[in-house]
Order: sequence, then structure tokens, then C-alpha cells
Amino acid sequence: MIYAQILAGGKGTRMGNTPMPKQFLPLGKEPILIQTIEKFVLEERFKAIIVVCPADWVTHTEDLIHKYVTDSRVVVITGGAERNDTLMNGIAYIEKTFGLNDDDAVVTHDAVRPFITKRIIDDNINAVMHHAAVDTVVPAIDTIVRGEKDQASEIPIREYMYQGQTPQSFNIKCLKKAFNQLTNAQKAVLSDSCKICLLAGEEVHMVRGEVSNIKITTPYDLKIAQAIVEKRVII
Repeated sequence: MIYAQILAGGKGTRMGNTPMPKQFLPLGKEPILIQTIEKFVLEERFKAIIVVCPADWVTHTEDLIHKYVTDSRVVVITGGAERNDTLMNGIAYIEKTFGLNDDDAVVTHDAVRPFITKRIIDDNINAVMHHAAVDTVVPAIDTIVRGEKDQASEIPIREYMYQGQTPQSFNIKCLKKAFNQLTNAQKAVLSDSCKICLLAGEEVHMVRGEVSNIKITTPYDLKIAQAIVEKRVII
């Protein structure tokens, strides 16, 4: 089976003084989260679409879904303290509700990337059928500088640099095994789910994302997203 998991567990601190987490903010006529979910509802191959959100916002999320989405596959569960705790909460729900088979896979996506395309979802599904882990990336446009405390230490060759997006997709049993092999120290510094598999020695396959597949994290990002939505309405 193939499952989708929408990661909506963030509190949105970089968005500034807002009345709610960024995934619930309006974008055009609908909340950001709803626009993201609607892209996944169009894919019939998903057995379930699991939305993982902060405990204090479960009722609000369920109310939004009831208002905008008519698909019984969409369920809401509580997230964890960190991103990868949220990811594993979704995996635990899948195992408890449906059981796990060797070829079961999950396509995970940021709730605040509402401009994901059908092509990106298709490429993730097709790739995760043959690879334990799949990352969506775009080639880096700017030069990447590695450094610490205002001191540059390395400038890698840009040709080999990519910017990570989501979805990130996984064979569920491989992801669970890799996560359980990590030490607490490794888990504490994880900032990317695909790194779970890399640290366990698994290969991570890359598929092409889109520049338009932006993550709405700051007020500037939200302005760009609003402009995209308004332009599409005009067209």
C-alpha cells in the first residue's frame, strides 16, 4: 500500500506575530494546509492521507477538513515534539491501523508547500517502489558556502549541490529500521528525514522538484505565494 503523510506539526515561529501556525493561514480563498491536502486527494493510489498536526490544533484541523475536503481517506493525528517525531507518529498510526507489509511506502510532504504538482507526486510514488528512500530536489542556483561563526570553511562545487524539497518518500519498514538504529545524539540533530536513511547506510534516490514548489515559512514567502495564487486566478 501507498500512504501520504502531510506534516503539519510546526508552530511557525519564523512567520512572526500570527494568530495561528503558518499552515492554517489563508492563501487566496483557502488555508494553506487545505490547498496542500487537495493536491494529494487527487491521487487515487493513496490508501490513506494522514495529516499530523500539533495537539492543540487537532480540532481546528478536523473542522477545516470537514469544511473543505470530502474524502474519507483524510485523517488527523497528533504530531510530536520534533519533525522526525511527527513523522514516526504517522508511521505508528499506519502500522496500528493497517498493519505493515514489506512493500508499504509513505510519501511525506510539508503542509506549507501547497504548489506541489501531480508530476512530483507521481515521480515519488514510482521511485519509492524501487528505492528505500526518495528525496525531491532542485539544483542549487546560488553558490553554497559552508561555515561557522562568520568564518567560511568550504565552498563546494555547485554542480554537485541541490536544494532539498518535499515530498520525501520511504519504504516504511526500511525507514523504521533505520530510525531505530540511530543513537539519541543522532536523533537530536536530525534536520532532514532522508538523513535517517543515509546514516543507516541506505541509498537515497533523487527526483526532480520544481522551483515553484516553495515552502511558506516567512512573511516574505507568504507574499510570494499570494502573488502566485492571484496570478493563477487572473489567468
